[in-house]
Amino acid sequence: MFSKISRPSARLFSTSSASYAKVAVIGAGGGIGQPLSLLLKTNPDITALNLYDLRGAPGVAADISHVNTSSVVTGFAAENSGLEKSLEGTDVVVIPAGVPRKPGMSRDDLFNTNASIVRDLAKAIGKISPKALIAVISNPVNSTVPIVAETLKNLNVYDPKRLFGVTTLDLVRASRFISQVAGTDPANEHVSVVGGHSGTTIVPLISQSNHPDISGKAYEDLINRIQFGGDEVVKAKAGAGSATLSMAFAGSRFTKALVQGLQGVSVVENSFVESPLYADKGVPFFSSPVTLGKNGVEKIHPIGDITAKESELLETALDGLKKNIEKGVKFVSENP
Repeated sequence: MFSKISRPSARLFSTSSASYAKVAVIGAGGGIGQPLSLLLKTNPDITALNLYDLRGAPGVAADISHVNTSSVVTGFAAENSGLEKSLEGTDVVVIPAGVPRKPGMSRDDLFNTNASIVRDLAKAIGKISPKALIAVISNPVNSTVPIVAETLKNLNVYDPKRLFGVTTLDLVRASRFISQVAGTDPANEHVSVVGGHSGTTIVPLISQSNHPDISGKAYEDLINRIQFGGDEVVKAKAGAGSATLSMAFAGSRFTKALVQGLQGVSVVENSFVESPLYADKGVPFFSSPVTLGKNGVEKIHPIGDITAKESELLETALDGLKKNIEKGVKFVSENP
């Protein structure tokens, strides 16, 4: 059968009394940023939470600062070098900034607007907090992560071990969706999802789950729902937004894993990172299981044995990823 990687408990928040990290949320006033900030406020391993946005972050900070946990929350506005101040001394920077998807809009349609936003934020991080772990939520992740990498390279501060694309929502969806097919508790389900973070670049490895025998139409529907679950939410919200709440949950889970790693707790999470796994195919970034530690990426795990069908999905994903990554690299080259 297929080998599995042992993983931490599915519980969202640590019960440890140890406090460690100073975390900045850049884009804290938005649809993802607000619930993400609230969830991070309840994490006992975060001592300080800095919230920045062009609008609204001080209000969000004032609101969640009333939550009865010990972390200190500070809001920063664009005036008076607020971005730079929010980044000072941070251990982890989470970036949900950008415009959301609307009905009929793909993640790639977001590129022109979000590319510039992410590039400018990466410049500030590179100058103010170059040693911070950077978790990129802003879509399209397949392109925005390379944008951050190229921008940091231009500043001579790029460390591939400290840059992450947050693909956790794909795993969250996969565990929930497969539990609905199998009639089980999603807390006991794990589906490794590799590749990228949009459409057919998302490759769920059902063969490595608790239910490798799912097949036929049930299998095809499950794969499609995991790959295009975001469209389901965009359509349901009818122009009022995208998957903000579930993304906040997933972003909080991944941030928790980064903080635990900084504390010396070895944690495995899937993430879109600079990876050697398919670099020979022109895909230098890839999401797979990653061991997180004090220096960020400690180990990149191979995806393991997969079926013929999953190999087909992987080939399609690699073709899309190559184009997405090249698009991000080209943007910084033409717009440094």
